[in-house]
Amino acid sequence: MKLLVIGSGGREHALAWCLAKTPGLQKVFVAPGNAGTAADRALENVAITDLDALADFAEEQKVSLTIVGPEAPLAAGIVNLFRARGLKIFGPSKEAAQLESSKDFAKRFMARHGIPTACFATFSERAPAHAYIDQQGAPIVIKADGLAAGKGVVVAMTRDEAHAALDRMLPAESTYAPTGSTPAQVVIEEFLEGEEASFIVMVDGKDVLPLASSQDHKRIGDGDSGPNTGGMGAYSPALVVTPEVHAKAMREIILPTVRGMAAEGTPYTGFLYAGLMIGKDGSVKTVEFNCRLGDPEAQPILMRLKSDLFTLLDHAVAGKLDQVEASWDRRVALGVVLAAANYPGTPRTGDVISGLPKVSEYSEYSEDSEDSHIFHGGTSERDGQTVTAGGRVLCVTALGDNVKRTQKRAYDLIVGIHFDGMQYRHDIGHRAVPR
Repeated sequence: MKLLVIGSGGREHALAWCLAKTPGLQKVFVAPGNAGTAADRALENVAITDLDALADFAEEQKVSLTIVGPEAPLAAGIVNLFRARGLKIFGPSKEAAQLESSKDFAKRFMARHGIPTACFATFSERAPAHAYIDQQGAPIVIKADGLAAGKGVVVAMTRDEAHAALDRMLPAESTYAPTGSTPAQVVIEEFLEGEEASFIVMVDGKDVLPLASSQDHKRIGDGDSGPNTGGMGAYSPALVVTPEVHAKAMREIILPTVRGMAAEGTPYTGFLYAGLMIGKDGSVKTVEFNCRLGDPEAQPILMRLKSDLFTLLDHAVAGKLDQVEASWDRRVALGVVLAAANYPGTPRTGDVISGLPKVSEYSEYSEDSEDSHIFHGGTSERDGQTVTAGGRVLCVTALGDNVKRTQKRAYDLIVGIHFDGMQYRHDIGHRAVPR
């Protein structure tokens, strides 16, 4: 049996690493992969990104199942393409992926189906958008309508910050111009107070299998300071997701979303990520939807997964998620992202990474144990060396009996790893540590 994971980040490394444990597996291909997947003997990088070429490759290699990691191929319709050619693939169609690829689509969908979320308005022209900000006041949230790699959101604490964010996002030349949408749009939302958590499930079109809860850390700096990023670290399980919050998220957000998508003729299959805002009063609202596993949430979540991942995916593709359950390690998993210089702006690439565990002649890293793993994100090989190739370079992930011990294990693993400009938070998991 051969499997194909599409993508090149830490999430894709974690997926491929987890799938490599599948009994009877012949090969896990990763397209295009990174230096970490290249170093693992159980994995094989494939230098293909074109969607038609990926479908050709899956056909030629008789790939049993393709798993899509990042959002861009989903928004471009890779699932539609593979299904049209009779190829098994796990992910939402282009139409269903609008839950992530268009903030405006997602907000209007939630409004139609009574799914709790922040009040909002969408604008494609500056003048009325600026007027709306002045009317609503601050704090307020400004979101680019399209895909922006997790960085198209500004939580503006003042009107001036909100106006400046709007001017950056709305022009045609905006860095965050939406995928397949003209003209550019922004969604302006009510500011929600509370604690955020990541609630990720697998969906087969009708049935839902919840994954372990997690909480990521979006801000670049300690104490949740500085600009938003794609995520500087995460831990699982998230203590804020109590049994009551879990039940409410399933009842009020996840199940109405799955039923609503089916009712509108766009049945949802794939990973579905609901960013939750959990109020002090126990209320739960949807911050956003992602149509994939989160990154860096995937790394600690998959470290805790005891069930065979391929079995879960195979049941999902067959529409039989109601016939399978997921088993989880009782311990805490925590991942710390090591980011490149200048991230989250324009990250510098090409810096040599030293101090990584040595690769054994087998798969995996000889200096890694079952209780830890270093997942590569933005890395590549150059002249026999591993170099930075993106903003979030590595995710150092560990398991432990509690958050404090897991923190220590993860941060101990970072000692010795170096690349120029390396930056990381020193407080991943701080919200779950007793004070």
